[in-house]
Amino acid sequence: MGITLALLDIQAKEGGETLAAQMRHEINDVFLETLRDDDFVGVQTYSRTRFGPEGLLPAEEGVELTQMNYEFWPEALEATIRYAAAKTGLPVIVTENGIATTEDTRRVEYIRRALGGVSNCLRDGLPVRGYTYWSAFDNFEWSLGYRPTFGLIAVDRETQERTVKPSARWLGAIARANTMSL
Repeated sequence: MGITLALLDIQAKEGGETLAAQMRHEINDVFLETLRDDDFVGVQTYSRTRFGPEGLLPAEEGVELTQMNYEFWPEALEATIRYAAAKTGLPVIVTENGIATTEDTRRVEYIRRALGGVSNCLRDGLPVRGYTYWSAFDNFEWSLGYRPTFGLIAVDRETQERTVKPSARWLGAIARANTMSL
């Protein structure tokens, strides 16, 4: 038994350490601290959130943003895996991780860097038990509809035709080989 949580990689810029710690506690810790008797913790992560002395910081000038207006920051996954494992002492299953983009080459780069973080965690002995990319198909994203395209498979909404994207083939090759060394 376990639960999956949407965790933020909360970072502090100079002067924002206290506020970042407070937000980390209010957003992540209050949930993680209740899981000690569970069998695993599921982690959903997409990007980072930064705090300065005055509060939440916008993305830095020139930083790549996703269709969700999240900062392109696949390294957030490694940070949240490490944080969840340290806070709970439980095995971690990545239940959601991905990027909304029209540029499939950016999806491949995002996944490559995110899986590099998972590999780092495994190499350091953290109990990561699985990884699930979000999402298999371009999906209906809450109030944003079909505009953000997270999927490894495109869906033509007029014909319902599915098209496997290069990122799906790339991720499939990694899964088949069971290695990042491709």
